[in-house]
Amino acid sequence: MIVVVANRWDQVAQAFVSRWAAHNIRVLTSQDLSAVGWHQRLSSADQATAVVGKEVVPQKEIEAVVTRIPCVVAEELFDIVPGDRPYVATEMTAFLLFWLSSLKCLVVNRPTPTCLSGPYWRQENWARAAAAAGIPVEPVCRRSMFPSPGPQHVTSQTLTNVTVIGPRVFGDTDPVLHDQARRLADVAGVELLVVRFSNPERGARFVSADVYPDLSNDAIASAMLDCLQQGTQVHA
Repeated sequence: MIVVVANRWDQVAQAFVSRWAAHNIRVLTSQDLSAVGWHQRLSSADQATAVVGKEVVPQKEIEAVVTRIPCVVAEELFDIVPGDRPYVATEMTAFLLFWLSSLKCLVVNRPTPTCLSGPYWRQENWARAAAAAGIPVEPVCRRSMFPSPGPQHVTSQTLTNVTVIGPRVFGDTDPVLHDQARRLADVAGVELLVVRFSNPERGARFVSADVYPDLSNDAIASAMLDCLQQGTQVHA
């Protein structure tokens, strides 16, 4: 079984799972986290159970997981008493961090203490990592004003995306940018990464990055399935 951890409103995740239903893929949301059926013990992982798609499943049947949320947010817990939602969201996030970290199967991207889907880096962190990897970087400019509209990097450029999915790289760009995106993914320790450059040509500057590839793209969705199936082959 392949599990996609997503929020309740992630229609792209739902479409991805529906498209590849024949490969035994299911979505796990916050609704599953509050359902009866979870059984987790550090001393007996082989007997553990989880709730995925509202069904109790033996954890040993889970062969690969992809996480599409940084945390559980209170706004999606509309079946919880309003005053308890922030607390419950925090507890669910903490449980998911434990659960994802304890799984022995393929998990992409592996959680970090501050994010369930990889490193929780601000734009400055990504820019610093890119520069350290020898990638030309667009300067990051932040202004402090009162009242502050929020520290945003504003650009009028038409950006070019390069997407890393496991060993594969996608993007209609110069191959040098593919190599740079691959290098940045290695530095960040992630299998999934979207890197934005100032243009598609050699010498373009790094602008930003995140760990949520566009699964509505057919080629990227297919590559994602291939990446996850590597886990099913390892545990076959």
